[in-house]
Amino acid sequence: MASASTSGGGARPWRTALLTLRDESLASPSPAALLALLRRVLLAPASPSLAASAAALSPHEVGSDVAFLAETAAAVASCPDADDALRGVCHLIHDIMCKTNMEIDSSGWLAILKFLDKLVKCSIEGACVKGLSFRTAALNTTSECLQILRFWSRDYGRGSSLNENSHSLTVLISIVSCLQAELNLSDKPNGIGISPRDSGSTNNKNFNTWDMIISAFAMVEDVLCKIASSLTEDLWQSVIEVLRKVMDFVTARNLIIESSMMLRFYTSFLRCLHLVLSDPKGALSGHVAGFVANLQMFFVYGLRSASPPALAPKEIRTDSKPRASHRGRYRPPHLRNKAGTENDSLEGRSSDSEYSRYDLSSSDSDLSDSDGYAKSGDRFRSSKARLAAILCIQDICRADPKLLTSQWPVLLPENDVLQQRKHQATLMTCLIFDPIAKVRVEAASTIATMLEGQALVLMQVAEYKESSKRGSFTTLSCSLGQILMQLHTGALYLIQRETQATLLAALFRVLILMISATPYARMPKELLPSVINVLCSRLPNTHSNKSEHYALLVNVLSCLEAAFSKVPPTLDVFAVLTQDCGAGPSHDQQESSVVPILLHCIEEEMHFSVRCGAFQVLRSVVHNYPSCANMIWEKIRDNVLDLLQIQSFEDQKCDANLGLPGSKEDSSIKGRCLVAGIKVMDECLRVSSGFKGADDIKECRLMDIQQISDCTVRTASLTCFAGMTSDVFFSLPENKRDYVTASSVHAALSDAVPSVRSAACRAIGIIACFPEILSSPSLPVKFIDAIELNTRNSSAPVRVTASWALANLCSCIRFKALEVYIDPSAGVLNKSSISLLVEIALRLAKDGEKVKSNAVRALGYLSRFIRFMNQADKINYPSDSVFYGDPVWLERMVQALMSCVTTGNVKVQWNVCHALSNLFMNDTLRLQDMPWASSVYSILLLLIRDSNNYKIKMHAAVALAVPVSRLDYGSSFPDVVRGLVHALEALRSNNSSLPSNFKQKDNLEKQLTFTALHLLGFVSPNEDPSLKDFLIKKASILEDWLKSLCTSFNNSEHQTFPTEAINDEDGFSPNVTQKVMVSSAVRSLLDIYAGRNQQAITQRFEQLAASVA
Repeated sequence: MASASTSGGGARPWRTALLTLRDESLASPSPAALLALLRRVLLAPASPSLAASAAALSPHEVGSDVAFLAETAAAVASCPDADDALRGVCHLIHDIMCKTNMEIDSSGWLAILKFLDKLVKCSIEGACVKGLSFRTAALNTTSECLQILRFWSRDYGRGSSLNENSHSLTVLISIVSCLQAELNLSDKPNGIGISPRDSGSTNNKNFNTWDMIISAFAMVEDVLCKIASSLTEDLWQSVIEVLRKVMDFVTARNLIIESSMMLRFYTSFLRCLHLVLSDPKGALSGHVAGFVANLQMFFVYGLRSASPPALAPKEIRTDSKPRASHRGRYRPPHLRNKAGTENDSLEGRSSDSEYSRYDLSSSDSDLSDSDGYAKSGDRFRSSKARLAAILCIQDICRADPKLLTSQWPVLLPENDVLQQRKHQATLMTCLIFDPIAKVRVEAASTIATMLEGQALVLMQVAEYKESSKRGSFTTLSCSLGQILMQLHTGALYLIQRETQATLLAALFRVLILMISATPYARMPKELLPSVINVLCSRLPNTHSNKSEHYALLVNVLSCLEAAFSKVPPTLDVFAVLTQDCGAGPSHDQQESSVVPILLHCIEEEMHFSVRCGAFQVLRSVVHNYPSCANMIWEKIRDNVLDLLQIQSFEDQKCDANLGLPGSKEDSSIKGRCLVAGIKVMDECLRVSSGFKGADDIKECRLMDIQQISDCTVRTASLTCFAGMTSDVFFSLPENKRDYVTASSVHAALSDAVPSVRSAACRAIGIIACFPEILSSPSLPVKFIDAIELNTRNSSAPVRVTASWALANLCSCIRFKALEVYIDPSAGVLNKSSISLLVEIALRLAKDGEKVKSNAVRALGYLSRFIRFMNQADKINYPSDSVFYGDPVWLERMVQALMSCVTTGNVKVQWNVCHALSNLFMNDTLRLQDMPWASSVYSILLLLIRDSNNYKIKMHAAVALAVPVSRLDYGSSFPDVVRGLVHALEALRSNNSSLPSNFKQKDNLEKQLTFTALHLLGFVSPNEDPSLKDFLIKKASILEDWLKSLCTSFNNSEHQTFPTEAINDEDGFSPNVTQKVMVSSAVRSLLDIYAGRNQQAITQRFEQLAASVA
C-alpha cells in the first residue's frame, strides 16, 4: 500500500472524474446528456488510467464511487447508441475490481447487479446476429460480467440477501441465454459473421464460450442452492425456459460429448435443473415431454466408449491436414498404444467428428492411473451427470406423478429388460448395468417414486397381454402391464444376485411398492408365486445371527408380508404355501418350502427384529389363507410362550432392582416381537371356530397378560379377546372365561395406559354382545362400572371404545328384555343399573362425533325396551319393575336425539334414524299423544328431502314405516304422505346423484316404495281435504308408479321386499307381500277418488285394482 499513499496526485484523476460526474448529475440531466457526460469524463480515449488511479484510494471510497458509477450507467441504458459506453463502464469496473480491494455495501452491489442486467439486455443480447467484431466484443464483455459476478460471489455471496441473489440469477440467466445463442450460431459451419477463412479460429472461440457457459452455470448452481425455494414464479419461469432451450440445444442431433470439460458443463447444468425442478413454482406440463426425452440421453453418459454411438454426428474436418500428424496432448505411458499410431476409441472418433469442432479436450489428469473411477468404467467421473439426470426425473415425478404417466414407456422398459441398452436407455438400464453403486441406488429410488405416485393408476388400469409385433400400437393399460412385468423380471434378477447392502435396501423398497401396485389378477398367474419363491430363496442363505444380515432379512420379510396380503387370495399362492408341507417332509424339502422357512425365522436363535418380521408375514398368511393355521399353530404357540416367559422374567428382574436386562431399544424390539406373535394368534383365533385343538389356542392366549410390563403387549393381548366369537368364548372352561372377563375389567379400571384401556373396553364390548353374559349375577354390573369410568377418561380413543361397548351392552340387554316380557321371571339387571345406563348415554350424546354416534345407538336400544307407561298401565305392570322408566327420561332422550340429528355428522344422523325406529317400536308409547311426535316426523322428512347421503334417506324412511296404525301418525299424517310421494317422484327423476350413492339408489327406492305403500294403505275418505287434493293432483304419477310395481311382480307372485332394503336389525321387517301392500294402497286411493267424484281417475284405478286382485 506504500505506492497508494505516496501522493495525492495518483488518485486525482479518479476523484476529478467522479466529482465532475456527481456534480453534473445533481441537475438531473436527460439520459442523452448523461451519456455524453460519461463519454467525456470517464471514457475519453485520452483519459488517464482511472483503474490505476482508483488503486490509490481507500477501499470504502472506491466501493462507493463504483456503485454510483454503475447506477449512473444504468440510467443511460435506454439510449439507442449507449452500447459502447455501457461496455466501457463494465470494463472499467472490471479493471478496478482486479486492481483494488474495494469495500462495497449491499445497496452498492445491488446497483452493480442492476447495471449488469441492463448491460446484458442492451449490449450483449442480439450481438450474435451481427458481425464478427460485434460478437467478439460481446463475448469479451460477457467474460468481464462473469468475472465481476465471480468477485461478488467470492467476497459477498455468503451474506447476500434474497434480492441480491435474485438479481444476480437474472443476470446469469440472461448471460446463459446469450451464450447459448452464440453457440447455436457457431454450430453452423458458415454462420452469420463467419467467413470460411475465419473458421480456423472458431475452435478457440468456442472453447472460450463453453468455458464461460460452464462458469455461468456453476454460479447459477451456487445461487439456486441458496434461493431455489424462495424464487418468485416469474423468475422461476424464466429460469426453466432458459434451461429448456439449453437442454434442447445440447441434445440436438444426439450431441452428447464425452469429455472432461463437457462433463463439467453437463453436471453443473443438470444440477441447476435439479434445483429448479425440486421446488416448482409453476406448471411443468409443457416441459415434461421434452425434459424426459433429453434426460434419457444422459442415462448412459460416459458408458458408450466401448462401442460407437447409435447416431454418429456429422463429420466435419476443421483442418486439411490429417490429425494423426499432430503431436496431440500428453498421454500417460500405460494408456499409449504400443504402435504409437492409434488412439483409444473415443479419441479416434473425436478427430473427425463433432468433438473436434468444439475442441473440448480433457486435462491430462483425467486419464491418470490414480483415478479410481476409471477403473470402475466411469470415464471422466461421468456418473455425476448420470446421477443428476436421474434426480431430475425424480423431481418431476415428485412434483406431479400424473405428468409422467404417458412417459412411462420412455423411462421404463416394455421388453428385454436384461439386455444392456446403450441407446434409448431406461431407468432399469441404470439400475442393472451402471458400474457406480450410487447411480444404481438413485435409479431405484426414482423407480420407487414413480411406483408410489402411480399406484392407484396401475391397480385400476394395468393389465398384461402377450405383446404383438414390435412397433405396433399398444394401449396404455397393456403398456403398463408389460412394464410391470419387466420391472418384476429385473428386480427379481438383481435380488437373486446382488450383495451390496445399500442397493439391496433400495431394491426391496422398489419391490414392496411394486407388489402393492401390481394387479396380479390381471397379470400372469405364476408372477406372484415367483416373487414369493425368489424372496424365500434369500432367507435360508442369510439366516445367520450376524448384525449385517438383520436389515436384509427384515426387508425380505416385509416384501413377503406385502405379497401374502394381496387380495383376492389365489390358489397359486396357496399352492406355494402348501407345497412340501405334508406329513414328514425331508430336510431338503423343508429348506425349499415357504412355511418351514418362515417358521424357522421365528426360532429363538434368530434376532428379535427378524422374528417380528416373520410373525407379521405369518399373520398375513393366516388372514388370507386361513387353512394354513393348522400348519403353523404348534410353532406359533411354543414361540409365543417362550417370548411371554422371557418378558415375564425380565419384568421380574426389573421389579427386583437387578438392573435392566438390556438397552431400551432391545426391550422395545422384544415387546414388538411379542405383540406380533400375539397378533398371529389373534388371526388363528378368528378362524378357530372349526379348528381342532382350539382349546389349546385360547389357553395359550391367556398366559400372564396382566403381568407383562410392556403396554403394547397388554394392548395386543386384550385386542385378541376382542376377536373371539360367542362359540369360541363359551367353549372355554369356566375358569378361563372368568379370567378373560376379569382381565378385561381389571385393565379397563386400573391400567394407566390409554391404549390398554381402549383395548380392554373393546374386549368388554365384544363379550357384552354374548346374551349368556347377562345370566351372570355380577358381570353386567362390573361391565357397566368399567364403561362408566372410561367414558370420563380424558383420552378420546378410550371414550370412543367405551361408548361402543355401552351401545353393544344396551343392544344385548334389549334382546334379553324382550324375552323377559314373555317370561317375567327371568331377571336381567336391577333398576339402578338401567338408570345408570341412561345417564351415561345422555351425557355421551354431548361428546365428540364418534362418541356421540355410539351414544345415540345406546339411546335407541334403551328406548326400545324401557316402559314409559301412563297411570292406567301401571295397574297391570308394577312401577317397581326393572324396566319401568321415568317419563322424564323419555323427554330427555328425544331432546338428545333431536339435537344430534341437527348437529351430528353422517354416521350420527343415520344412527339417530335407527334410534327413532327403536323408539317408535316401544309399545308402551302412544305416539299420537306425544308432544314431540310432530317434530320427530318433520325431522325425518327433512332428512329424506335434503340429505345428500342415500343411507340416511333410507334409514329415515325405515323409521317412518314403523308406526303400525294411522292413529300413530296423528296430525302429521298428511305431511308424511306428501313428503314420501315427493321423495319418490324426485328419486325417479334424479339422474345426478353422487357416485358414492349409486350402489344405494336401488335400496333407497325399494325402501321408499315400502314406506309409501305402508302409508297409502292407511288413507281413507275421512282424510284432511288438503291431502285429498294433493292425491288427486298426483293421481297420474301415482298411477304410473303403481303400474310399474304391478309389472315388476306379475312374473313372480307374492314377491316380498328384499331384506336389504329394510332395517331388520331392530326387529322390524315386513311380513306382508308386495302384492298385498300394492292392493291395499290402490283400494285406499280408489276410495279417495270415488268420494271426490273424479270419474276418469276412479275408472283407471278400478282397472288397476282389478289387475292386482
